[in-house]
Amino acid sequence: MPITAQHVRETLDAYLAEHPDEKDALSVLSEVLDEAGDSIASRKEYRGHVTAGAALLRPDGRVLTIEHRALRKWLLPGGHVEADDTTLRDAALRELEEETGVGRDQVEPVGSLPLHIDAHPIPANPDKGEDAHPHFDFRYLFRTTAEIVELQEEEVTAYSWQFADMLTAEPLRSRVMAAARA
Repeated sequence: MPITAQHVRETLDAYLAEHPDEKDALSVLSEVLDEAGDSIASRKEYRGHVTAGAALLRPDGRVLTIEHRALRKWLLPGGHVEADDTTLRDAALRELEEETGVGRDQVEPVGSLPLHIDAHPIPANPDKGEDAHPHFDFRYLFRTTAEIVELQEEEVTAYSWQFADMLTAEPLRSRVMAAARA
């Protein structure tokens, strides 16, 4: 069963119960979710839609980043949810495997809630007929001892294992650093 508005709402509410200081920052997600309903998981929902990402942490405190071909930015592995994804965390695992070759059997999920939820703008992509729109990225933390990465070259141009303090976005940086120390 595809990801539903109910699943997104329950995940968001549980996350905000842990991080009430982010309620204002995520109010646009809540509004779009109310308006869009189940289409919140569709990449054709230009009021905004959910995506899923993976913060993959090694025992040495390094986190995997990838260079996204279309956006030309260094990001965590992740992307759009698909019709056969049943949870946002499963979508993050699928995206991790697709983009990096690191499989589910090589990672250990840390908790059931996202480590971070980020709302950010995505520019229009005329080649794909896509208007500018926000992404609501549900980022999950996973641990691994894997080192070998096999890139999905259609979307990813490079990868790097960076120390968590090299991440620039807060509160993601602080949370990954805390997990690295734990």
